[in-house]
Formats: sequence, structure tokens, C-alpha cells
Amino acid sequence: MSESVPFQLERIDHVVLRARNSDALVSFYRDVLGCPVEREAVDLGLVQLRAGASLIDVIAVDGPLGRAGGAAPRSAGAQNLDHVCLRVSPFEPAVLSAHLRRHGAEPSAVRHVYGAEGRGPSIYVDDPEGNTVELKGPAEPGSRIG
Repeated sequence: MSESVPFQLERIDHVVLRARNSDALVSFYRDVLGCPVEREAVDLGLVQLRAGASLIDVIAVDGPLGRAGGAAPRSAGAQNLDHVCLRVSPFEPAVLSAHLRRHGAEPSAVRHVYGAEGRGPSIYVDDPEGNTVELKGPAEPGSRIG
């Protein structure tokens, strides 16, 4: 723990995605990536999905929470998020890629990038709103810095 920060960060708790079509986005995270719906607040335009120890919140841009964020995300130009990284296990690239393609999503080639556990393999895919999702495999032993 740093002298100037009186706490230690543990992990990503949740990510909030603003959606033009929240049904399609919820379907992607639930049906394609296996995140079960944990809670819905219809009056707020909010659906919370469980992603392991974390949550992915989907808010409709035309709902009370979504309107507070301004204009809807665009298909071209700036997005509200660069990407979300989800640690997956087992990480079997051929199986993951085939599964994503069956659901109409085009996965990237496997890339080896640095993540919370160290350097390891990842596959990238875009969700229906154009947000990039990184599916992260296990880190290579000894690759974590610090």
C-alpha cells in the first residue's frame, strides 16, 4: 500500500456499458459469454450481469441512468469504453473462436499481452454496440511485473 493512498485496489468491481440496444447487448454477454443476469432495475433501464467476481452493468441510453450520460455511443468515432477484459478459463483458442463465430461474432487472432496476472494469451471480439471485449487466458509463469 502506498503512503499516499490509504487502500489497496483488488480487482475490477464492475463496468458500465451504455447501450442503444440493451436487449442485444444483454443477450451477447449472457448467451455468448455466459454472464448470467444477476439483477434488473427496469425503472432505471439497468441490467446487471455476473462476470465471475465482477459485474457488467448494461444501461439503456434512453433510460434514466443512460440519459444522464449524454448522447448514445456511436458506431463510428469515439466510444464510451476502450475495452473490457474478462479472464476466462479454460483458454482454448480454437474452442473460443468457434463459439464466438457460431454467435455471429468475429474473434481476433490470439495475441500475447500484459494483464493483471502477467503476460498471456488473449482473443478480442466486439460486442453488438461496438465495445471491444478481451477474453484473457492464464499468464505465463514469471511474467508478472512486481
